[in-house]
Amino acid sequence: MADTRKEVEVSEKDLPFHCPMPGSPLWARHPRVFLDVAKEGHTRCPYCGTMYIYKGAAVKGH
Repeated sequence: MADTRKEVEVSEKDLPFHCPMPGSPLWARHPRVFLDVAKEGHTRCPYCGTMYIYKGAAVKGH
């Protein structure tokens, strides 16, 4: 079976970040889950396995 997971780059304009992203096709939808992509610089969605890589500016704040 082929690995169909993908990598997607996100930036500060996408924060707070959640998967599925707005505009995802209906067939690719699952329950919305908020992910902390800025903390480690990357995260994987527990539902669909998509790897999100943060390519934005450092997050400031608490």
